[in-house]
Amino acid sequence: MVARRLRSSFSASTLTRLRQMPACDALALLATHLKVDPTYRPIKDDQSQRWHLSTGRGDFEIVTTGPKWYDTRARHGGGGAIDLAIYLLDVPFVDAVKLLTRKAAPHGSDHPQGLAADP
Repeated sequence: MVARRLRSSFSASTLTRLRQMPACDALALLATHLKVDPTYRPIKDDQSQRWHLSTGRGDFEIVTTGPKWYDTRARHGGGGAIDLAIYLLDVPFVDAVKLLTRKAAPHGSDHPQGLAADP
């Protein structure tokens, strides 16, 4: 008989909140150094911002619009905080969710970087 390991999963509400989190808020949770580029002038969407940031993996130049993000140097983009954490930190999905949940938790649900605990 093969022993099965119990799979723990994240709640749908946690995953939805992370996927909908503005990328600029996710960058604040993930970067060791973060600076908005005041000279950047968006072309398509006035809400877009360009960020210069560092993580343990190196330096990045990321353009954000809502939950969407794009690395201008690597020409790679995606959407949602989970995808961004996986990309910037080179971690698996589960580690990205745990990291984001842990870093966002102290802020509370009314804070832009906060995630409320699941009921």
